[in-house]
Amino acid sequence: MAFSREELIKAVSGQMPAMRWKHTEGVMQSAVMLAERYGADPVKAETAAILHDVAKYWPVKQMEAIIKENDLSKDLLFYDKPLWHAEVGAFVAERDYGITDPEILDAIRYHTSGRIGMTLLDKVVCLADYIEPGRDFPGVNNIRELANHSLEEGLIAGLDSTISLLISRRQIIYPLTVFARNDLIKQLEANV
Repeated sequence: MAFSREELIKAVSGQMPAMRWKHTEGVMQSAVMLAERYGADPVKAETAAILHDVAKYWPVKQMEAIIKENDLSKDLLFYDKPLWHAEVGAFVAERDYGITDPEILDAIRYHTSGRIGMTLLDKVVCLADYIEPGRDFPGVNNIRELANHSLEEGLIAGLDSTISLLISRRQIIYPLTVFARNDLIKQLEANV
């Protein structure tokens, strides 16, 4: 059974602190704006945005169990726990909220890491998560400016900021993020 937009909002907003829901509302707004600008489906973009952080505040043990018991990407377990909520969120979106559209599920699944061959919807949701109005981190205004002209340029800048932060903290970088960044650069070079 699929949930209506209003039912999804009610269900998801109840699972997170008010400040995280405010972030989600910003991602929804930004995703719709980017979808309309770049030709993605705004309804799918908003749906993925509503659900992108659905599992963000779930206990780590619960996310770990879902990953292990449902044959999800077990390699995630070797990387930072903040990555886990995206994979678990896609699973939960399908299991608990009736989302069956693979594009929406993938946009949720890859909103933190990116991937090789990102779809238009993947790019929209991932970039919306970086640029939503409540975000405030070094370089965010540059990413927003780039997003006005190119999804790929905006995403590269966003992924660069994530990778730089992880390097500065001497943290492990999830390989898919590096692969996504490299693939976006190749896409831009192919279009020159």
